[in-house]
Amino acid sequence: MRYSDEETAALYNVLNPWGPSDEFYLGLVMEARAVLDVGCGTGTLLHRARDAGHTGRLCGVDPDRAMLGLARRRTDIEWWEGKAAAMPWSNEFDLAVMTGHAFQCLVDDDDLRASLAAIRRALVEGGRFAFETRNPLVREWETWTPDHPIDVVDPAGRPLRVSYRVEAVVGDVVTLVEITSERDGTVLREDRADLRFLDADTLAAFLTEAGFRIEAQYGDWSRAPFTETSREIITIARV
Repeated sequence: MRYSDEETAALYNVLNPWGPSDEFYLGLVMEARAVLDVGCGTGTLLHRARDAGHTGRLCGVDPDRAMLGLARRRTDIEWWEGKAAAMPWSNEFDLAVMTGHAFQCLVDDDDLRASLAAIRRALVEGGRFAFETRNPLVREWETWTPDHPIDVVDPAGRPLRVSYRVEAVVGDVVTLVEITSERDGTVLREDRADLRFLDADTLAAFLTEAGFRIEAQYGDWSRAPFTETSREIITIARV
């Protein structure tokens, strides 16, 4: 491997700068007493919340050790390494969030059910779960091609090129490869991930089965109503 897990984790924030989605979630976090960030990655959202004056409980969960290593630079926030389905909490948080399309990494039905059950268990009665998933009707994966590379400079000052290739589409699961290269095309690493594109009706069925009711659903970060042409299905569900 010519580009380490730690370097890749640091590159994540370069590829995903703070934007409207982060502002949306930050507003929810600042209103909640105790917050669970499931799939917290490098911890940017909770870091920003603490910087903005949140004085309550903040807890981030992620299975990626390198990502969580960056998050743990802040010691005034709780961090827990592991998968959503294995979370140990019961009746402790007012709000749970899954940002950055992390919800789409729950590919298997059993894992999705177990993860939703763990999130439901971690929330107090009346607690909320906020997350987003890409609308499959828009077929965004069709734009993920090597013809649209992203040129960036990583935190160490190294010029890089990041591109994407869809390897397979099977049912509602898309297998995506992220390719990190030198600017001359020399491949440094390839990372493969499966992403699930649930439609709104199937998503609602899973949430209902887990004991949630949908409180609000938006199609973009300005809180416009969700429609069939919306890129996102942004959901706030309540216990």
